[in-house]
Amino acid sequence: MSQVTCDIAVSIDGFGAGPNQSLENPIGEGVEKLHRWMFEAAEENAAELEAITAAGAYVMGRNMFGPGRGEWDEAWRGWWGDDPPYHAPVFVLTHHARAPLEMQGGTTFTFVTDGIESALAQASAAAGDRDVAIAGGASTVNQYLAAGAIDELRLHVVPLILGAGERLFDGVSRIDLEPLDVRRTDLVTHLRYRVPAGDRA
Repeated sequence: MSQVTCDIAVSIDGFGAGPNQSLENPIGEGVEKLHRWMFEAAEENAAELEAITAAGAYVMGRNMFGPGRGEWDEAWRGWWGDDPPYHAPVFVLTHHARAPLEMQGGTTFTFVTDGIESALAQASAAAGDRDVAIAGGASTVNQYLAAGAIDELRLHVVPLILGAGERLFDGVSRIDLEPLDVRRTDLVTHLRYRVPAGDRA
């Protein structure tokens, strides 16, 4: 049965991005260690990486797609080059309309201007019987958690204290999560939780 999942790497103090996000620092300053486990220890964390890329469709915030604000720079095609890692439809939350952007490898970015419910509905239709993944960043994850729309939350906790940035769980009311799994590797601890239906709005 398909579900809505969310994977996000966070520091021990709960930040999914550092301060001062920019073109030069896409996820903020001082966060070099936050995603090392994905690249320097991909084999050790292969199961978690495979789960991240197994979704049939994705939803992300505009900040995760690019550094711009306001009207689109049509030349900007995302952080990932011509062949993004998603290989599936990706729905980008934004306040500014833009035509869909087809990339190599099966990724198409569709820009959604009418809210998180619309983006999730479009992603669910595109995913079919596969999962929909809320890809981030932290603000987008918080909106979907607050709306009670996430079934399974997967936190990848890195032994790093950032002290500032974009914090996970801001604006989210109490949720009693059901622990499903925990696994530690050298660079990260993987925590997997079910969000009980009774704790969803």
